[in-house]
Amino acid sequence: MYLYGSVFVSRKCCFLTVLMFCVFGFSLTAQSNVSVPVHSEIYYVLEMAQMKGLLSPLPGAKPYTKKQILEAIDTIFNTDTGGVLTEKERDILQRSARAFRRDDPGLNWQRGTYSFAKETPRMKIPITGEVGAGIQVSFSGGVFAEGKDPVWGADNLFTLYTNGDVGEHFSYRFNFLGFLTRASRDILGNDYLNYYEGFERDKNGNYEKGYINEYITTYSEPLAFFPYTYRKTWDGFVVEPGEISATGLNPWPQHFAIAPMLLGEMDGAFFDEIITWRFGRLRREWGGMDHGHSLVFNSTAQPFMALEATFKPASWFSFSALTGSLEYNYDKDMKLSAWNEQNNFSIEVVELNYKNRFHLDFGSTAVWPNRFQLGYPFPVKNNFLYQDALGDLDNMGFFFNIKGQRPGLGKIWFSAFLDEIDPDIKQLSKFFEMDRKMYATQAGAKAVIPGLPFSSISLIYTKIEPYTYTHNRNYVPWNNNTYDGKPMPMETAYMNAGVGLGYYLPPNSDELLIRFDTMPALNTTSFFQYQMIVHGAAHGPHSVDGSSYSSELDPNDRNENLVLRKFFLRDGAYNWQHIFMIGGEHTITKSRVPLRVFAKTGIVYSFYTDIDGKPNSGQAFDYKYIDTPVYPKTTEFILTLGIRINM
Repeated sequence: MYLYGSVFVSRKCCFLTVLMFCVFGFSLTAQSNVSVPVHSEIYYVLEMAQMKGLLSPLPGAKPYTKKQILEAIDTIFNTDTGGVLTEKERDILQRSARAFRRDDPGLNWQRGTYSFAKETPRMKIPITGEVGAGIQVSFSGGVFAEGKDPVWGADNLFTLYTNGDVGEHFSYRFNFLGFLTRASRDILGNDYLNYYEGFERDKNGNYEKGYINEYITTYSEPLAFFPYTYRKTWDGFVVEPGEISATGLNPWPQHFAIAPMLLGEMDGAFFDEIITWRFGRLRREWGGMDHGHSLVFNSTAQPFMALEATFKPASWFSFSALTGSLEYNYDKDMKLSAWNEQNNFSIEVVELNYKNRFHLDFGSTAVWPNRFQLGYPFPVKNNFLYQDALGDLDNMGFFFNIKGQRPGLGKIWFSAFLDEIDPDIKQLSKFFEMDRKMYATQAGAKAVIPGLPFSSISLIYTKIEPYTYTHNRNYVPWNNNTYDGKPMPMETAYMNAGVGLGYYLPPNSDELLIRFDTMPALNTTSFFQYQMIVHGAAHGPHSVDGSSYSSELDPNDRNENLVLRKFFLRDGAYNWQHIFMIGGEHTITKSRVPLRVFAKTGIVYSFYTDIDGKPNSGQAFDYKYIDTPVYPKTTEFILTLGIRINM
């Protein structure tokens, strides 16, 4: 799809050479290179500082390290010579800086940590460390205007962690998390086909690639939470308290259940932050023009083990690369679940900046079945070109982002993720019509609100085309393709542990988002947002093909078959959701422990539209509002309350 210029190739070669030296030959000589979780409010604060023109663009590969964030805060203070920041904003930044600095050795009850510092006896290498614990207690409930039974859920967790530094160039962090959670959901149907009704596996009689049409179970979003906000917070399985045994493992907390999660990382930085690297399992976000809205690698994705690195020799250029092992979506049979989901993930991105006014980045991704292939983790080898040398058995993607910014005013951007798209130059007129054109796009604008501390208003429109993030299952030559007598072609959808790697919406969706954020006081954040989300139904008699991650695109005549055409809203049933949400978080400063309270509440109005004609027929029909037992109207009032201690 694209080629790097010679300057990029030479820099990538240098990048790899230095990275290998850093990993295997660093000298330990203490700053903290451990990451700051991507859900931290500091990312919003830094984004606002960039929009105010006080900070040069940071790499798009998140999370950042504590050292990077502290240096960014120092830069903001040093740049703010004209009084751009208000007094409240300066106080917020100073509070943030204190939160990321290491405590003096000893016990700190207010932060719930114990810290230590020492030196090795011979080389005098400084070693610092910290241990701590945290807890979150959160409950959510929903009441329906239509008389449906009330629902409730919980998202409680306890964590023990340790982190520290060995010398200046190496840091570590390990987390053990235990969850007590409940997120009940409904089965919407068991009648969704991964292809479509009438799909012919083999028109020519010679396909043996795993094109199997079968029924898929479709679930609702967790009922007691706002749509697309509940995050899977466990590794592999959950266990109900009364069923703790090897046979009591469940894939979802339909009832109260406990679950573990292990996170950890080893991090390093060299040459004054020109090279940063990390090996670990944690949540990440890459390639997003607004925090939490990446089309390619979103913070909503499940964590997985990966090796990553960023090379940033100048403020106008950076290159980042990552390769890791994806995890399977657990089912009742653990071995059967893992059999066809043995995948890796690679991503590389080049970023270019012109001062603080223009940004361009582009890169490629690959979901590739496990095998010893060094080309994908090797940054110099382009993912798109490399798959042609291996037999085209992998799921490739290409993405780019363009952003313009006026410091002090705001920013606008356009993002695109192209999923194995076939441009077909001879038939460009069909680009917006055929299912074969799988892509996601986003256009957004975000403005600074003067007079209010770190306040902004955003307008974002996102469109996910049918079959985007999906991929056909394939039999691969290095894998035994049967398990217990059942055919098991490899799954290579753009997913990890059953959750999408990209945007949080499923295929065949769009979203209009209006959001207001503010930090009205030193220890308080608040927001209001409106969302309109429309998604093709993945259940019922008028379900729309290409509306689920389990969908697979017909391999026959993809560019010509008139059945494989898309007509958003006019080719089947669609679910519309109007979501009004308001919320906030406040830190209680007089508490002897780091106590934060949070809440959000709002209304979700959901209904369906449908067509009079036959769905998935390659024709467009007028649509109308409906209210049936299969496609009902609901109005839900939701309230979430919680506290965090040292989280």
